[in-house]
Amino acid sequence: MSQQELLTDVIAALQNLGIEFMLSGSHASSLQGEARATHDIDLVANLKPSNVRPLMEAFRSDRFYLSESAVAEAIRTKRMFNLLEVTTGEKVDFWVLTDSAFDQSRFARRQRIDLGDQFVEVSSPEDTILMKLLWCTQSGGSQKQFHDVVRVYELQSNLLDEAYLRKWLLELGVEDLWQRVLDEAEPFIPPGTPLA
Repeated sequence: MSQQELLTDVIAALQNLGIEFMLSGSHASSLQGEARATHDIDLVANLKPSNVRPLMEAFRSDRFYLSESAVAEAIRTKRMFNLLEVTTGEKVDFWVLTDSAFDQSRFARRQRIDLGDQFVEVSSPEDTILMKLLWCTQSGGSQKQFHDVVRVYELQSNLLDEAYLRKWLLELGVEDLWQRVLDEAEPFIPPGTPLA
């Protein structure tokens, strides 16, 4: 099973269960900036304890490994659990939606896009940038995360909500890293250029 097939199956399962979610991480930045290979699929999901059993049923197959205790604990602590596709080793990281102001904000701003064979909710470009800057800081300066931010900015710069970005850059403490992005990026359409 390819990573794209896994993503398609997981999206369909979550939609069938009525679970709100959004695609984030490198899959989101690949859609909004430059495509690149990634080791896993990152999803933020609004999960409740009542979702544990339905999730286990949805992925009850020899193709998947999903630990019920890990799911329950992640939902209780609002952390992360993994779904593993056993034949390929492909992995989905489920990040349980937290009550933090930023998590709630980015989840509320997710955007619905057409992937061709299905619709999916995706982190907005601003929130993809902010989250990757945060991950870059927390991981000690990941060049992959930084490069993803530069590419998203280069393609989306003229469409970004700058006031929203400024607010969260300050609150998340990633303004210095953002300045590096601005110094290095070469926007496809410079900010402020009128669109026809």
